[in-house]
Amino acid sequence: MTTTASTASPAYWEPRWVDGRRYRQPCENEKRLMAEHLDLGQGRPALDIGSGDGTLTRHLHHGLGYRTTGVDCSPSAVALAAAHDANPGPGPAWQCLDFTACDLTTLPDPAYALITCRLVYRWMDDKRSFLNRVRRLLAPGGTLWIVTEVAGRRTTTDPGLLGLGISTADAELLTTGWSVVHTADLDVLRCYTLRP
Repeated sequence: MTTTASTASPAYWEPRWVDGRRYRQPCENEKRLMAEHLDLGQGRPALDIGSGDGTLTRHLHHGLGYRTTGVDCSPSAVALAAAHDANPGPGPAWQCLDFTACDLTTLPDPAYALITCRLVYRWMDDKRSFLNRVRRLLAPGGTLWIVTEVAGRRTTTDPGLLGLGISTADAELLTTGWSVVHTADLDVLRCYTLRP
């Protein structure tokens, strides 16, 4: 009997990073939306879940002024991110952590003014549990920034690619229970700004 690794697990992601697979980088339009919808960091803590090669983590830290921690379940992704922080001065903190399963008290801060999750939410097997864990870490008045693909937006006939985005039900679960919900579309992606 063959078992398939959870798409939220290190067993799923580590081989992809080891094989050299890389993922879509934030474009200028996405950075512009972040500048419009996110407060300046002013040294407050931020957590980037599924930080991958660290591009967004570094932008939050050096560009927006947060004291940022990037976490990823893949040791290879964390090593790649740490190796590419060439900016002068203190850089982001990096931690190999399976956000869905690990003890979150190992994080450097008990709460975060900003939590980001870029191209990761879609892969969470138990989205409700994931969001509950995020809510427990979000500081009062904090912001959750999620960027995810929306199902059915790709112009392709490949069923494997058509199913990459979140469904309407996933989007409803994501946006339920927040006092502030802003969305902005970028081609196949949607950016969500969520506040308690």
